Amino acid sequence: MHLDMKMDCAVTIGFFDGVHRGHRFLLQQLEKAAAANDLSPVAVTFDRHPRSVINSGSPLSLLTTQEEKLSLLSEAFHGEVHVLPFTRELSALTAREFMQSVLREKLNARLLLMGYNHRFGHGGGSPEEYVAWGQETGIKVCLAEALHDEKVSSSRIRNLIGEGYIEAANAMLGYPFFMAGKVVGGKQIGRRIGFPTANISPPEQKLLPACGAYAVWVGMPDGTRRGGMLSIGHRPTIETDGGISIEVHILDFNGNLYGRTLRLEFIAKLREERNFTSLEALQQQLTQDAISTKALINKPA
Repeated sequence: MHLDMKMDCAVTIGFFDGVHRGHRFLLQQLEKAAAANDLSPVAVTFDRHPRSVINSGSPLSLLTTQEEKLSLLSEAFHGEVHVLPFTRELSALTAREFMQSVLREKLNARLLLMGYNHRFGHGGGSPEEYVAWGQETGIKVCLAEALHDEKVSSSRIRNLIGEGYIEAANAMLGYPFFMAGKVVGGKQIGRRIGFPTANISPPEQKLLPACGAYAVWVGMPDGTRRGGMLSIGHRPTIETDGGISIEVHILDFNGNLYGRTLRLEFIAKLREERNFTSLEALQQQLTQDAISTKALINKPA
């Protein structure tokens, strides 16, 4: 998104993975601070997670792809979003250098709202130091309020989802954790036992919940939404190669979705992954999963 470089602006900085309730509270404060100071609100984010550059050997699974993050930001924030390429050169800048060369000279920032417990710049700094550096560079530095004393963070949410605690993660996100993926070919085992599934190929770097069975909403290609039960795991009953698969059975639906994209919104975990002694035992469990899923999707909000 392009900025009008003539406009003085109020900025905040973050990677904003997930655009969770804490991020939204920060962005609301930025909008108010910008309006009070007759400035244009600007959220500064990055094209990749800083850890992927600083610790390039450790891949990081994220709550949102870059495209998903920018879409969520556009819904939550009434201002400009400026995406910076995060490079080794950028990571080497001290906070003061970043404030001078990027915020002040490139973006025309006059006010910086520091997120709760947020630090930036090589070597970091104390809140008092950020305020002092701001004075030196012509930027008023303000510290944002925390979200009602709740510790909502992207890393906490990633940990919850990675352990299968979907409902707790959704409460922190403020919306259901979701993923979108293309339907790819499978082995048709589900169809043989009355539970045809769509095999999903998720985006790279997208965080996968813990192995198990989940109740989900399925956003269909025609724009409708249906209940579904989703399995993430190694399919121990029918596979031996140990690869992870994602399969969703869409309730009361039977059609060809190959090559189409489905959006999966996670409601709750149903159970752990299990190794069944036969396909008949798996069929019985899937029947019970369908009952549990219908109860969850029909549950009053």
